[in-house]
Amino acid sequence: MTVQIVEIAGQKMAMLPVADYERLIDLAEDKADIFAAFESENRRKEGEEFLPAEMVDRILSGESALKVWRKHRSLSLEELGFAVGVTKGFLSQIENGISRGNPSLWRKLAEALKVSADDILPEG
Repeated sequence: MTVQIVEIAGQKMAMLPVADYERLIDLAEDKADIFAAFESENRRKEGEEFLPAEMVDRILSGESALKVWRKHRSLSLEELGFAVGVTKGFLSQIENGISRGNPSLWRKLAEALKVSADDILPEG
């Protein structure tokens, strides 16, 4: 690496070829990526759940987060409904936005799915 030190307006500056500068930027980005990977692995070891990208994509595209989480947990409408004390028909109406359900029900649903209520509540 070739570096030239110059002084401009009383401030020392290092000048180097663009290829060397780009290599340093790549190395810095690689270091940041490695650090992020270690942090992510530590959070996973501590029990943080990571979601498959497909799940996130479905929720972001407008599919019911409640439905996506229910299917991710391999629960049928009937099983989740039984766990929270509602019929599968009513739960289907909630998933499809026909019925809203009360806050108490949303808390029970979140608990049964092992998520926060914010993870499953519909937008708006």
